[in-house]
Amino acid sequence: MPIHGLKPRLQPVHPAHFDIEKVIRPNILALHPYRCARDDYKEGLLLDANENSFGHSITRGAESTNGNANPVDVDMPIELVSTLQLDLHRYPDPGHPDVKRRIASLRGLLSLLSSQEEEAEVLDHIVLGVGSDEIIDLLIRTCVQPGGAEKILITPPTYGMYQVGAQINDVGVVKVPLVLNGDKGEGGVDGRFSVPLDKIKEAVDVDPKIKMIFLCSPGNPTGTLVSLGTVVSLLEYEPFKGIIVVDEAYIDFVDDPQGQSAVSLIKKYANLCVMQTFSKSFGLAAIRLGVAFAQPPLIQVLSNTKAPYNVSSSTAHLALSALSPPSLAAMQKKLATIQLERKKLIEALNNHPNLKQLSVGAVIGGNDANFVLVPILQNDQSETEERQPDSNRAQVIYRTLAETRGVVVRYRGNEPGCQGCLRITVGTEDENQVVLDKLEEVLKTC
Repeated sequence: MPIHGLKPRLQPVHPAHFDIEKVIRPNILALHPYRCARDDYKEGLLLDANENSFGHSITRGAESTNGNANPVDVDMPIELVSTLQLDLHRYPDPGHPDVKRRIASLRGLLSLLSSQEEEAEVLDHIVLGVGSDEIIDLLIRTCVQPGGAEKILITPPTYGMYQVGAQINDVGVVKVPLVLNGDKGEGGVDGRFSVPLDKIKEAVDVDPKIKMIFLCSPGNPTGTLVSLGTVVSLLEYEPFKGIIVVDEAYIDFVDDPQGQSAVSLIKKYANLCVMQTFSKSFGLAAIRLGVAFAQPPLIQVLSNTKAPYNVSSSTAHLALSALSPPSLAAMQKKLATIQLERKKLIEALNNHPNLKQLSVGAVIGGNDANFVLVPILQNDQSETEERQPDSNRAQVIYRTLAETRGVVVRYRGNEPGCQGCLRITVGTEDENQVVLDKLEEVLKTC
């Protein structure tokens, strides 16, 4: 059965062992793209969608009226005024091509395409979602049969929404834990988690019901970037007929994000989907905007399945502003500051003599995200090197920091490889110093 809405020339060609029509659930494959009159006619007297032709009624104090019949408060901040001047009484564009075009430019998709004809079709490689969480749900819903018939594979410790999405959609979950320091970690660096390729391949060999593998890169809570070599090894593994999903929510916090991103592999591999978000590096968690990159067949299936107007006009408006050259330049400055403060925070946690004496272990995982993962050790009289991570103590410290010092971090000690660990987001220089001071205070009491 063909994928409805897919342009004939955009069929996948690599790898040879992958057939997307065998991956997609039959009922999803039968879906046609949602169409409305606005797909064909975007201008004129628009009386097709039962919208409120009189516009929105948001107002406060003195009003002026723009040409679209939308009342605007002249006393409002300019940011709000510009938002209210949108056609908020109209349904948003289902595709948001302007946003996709700027995303494609930022992520280097244009450079991956080899001809002018293909350049015009770059938007066919992108779908937008209400945060990455909607994309996770869409991927599982479209590809994995519910009722325990099929499964996803995850590599804990990892982002929790993969398992939540599986539970909601009633699909099985196979867990292959990451290994701390295995093969010196990803990239051959000590102290990092590594993806156990042999065990993942063994799992899919044993269980052909696995349809999707989720890799978080950089990982949450590990902070470890998964190497492109690891991703390619799974993409090329012939016995696995499903899809590899690489979640790159934190990709902009690494050195050379474009060179390290799996988006660079999209043109070659039809069995790859890469997710990114506006929540982290862009600092726009409140607008809930996620992005998926893949070859057009999978993007078309996701587009056929998602709600037609899932991303609002105001969200798209803010995203376009965030993708403007001045905003991107400002973001790069903030990223450089975060990387600097991350380095200083890690050095302080690893080398502060009082913290060492109070049984704070060396930071583990990678240094590729906007957080650090630090183990709290047993508070006993043994040598510091002999003390083991203490999850009970870490929980007490987590609660005490929040309830008596007003410092909220995240306890992650229940996950594999993270025993006794607290995850601390990299803050401003002042915030990081407060964390260090308050942590020292609390450690003396626990």
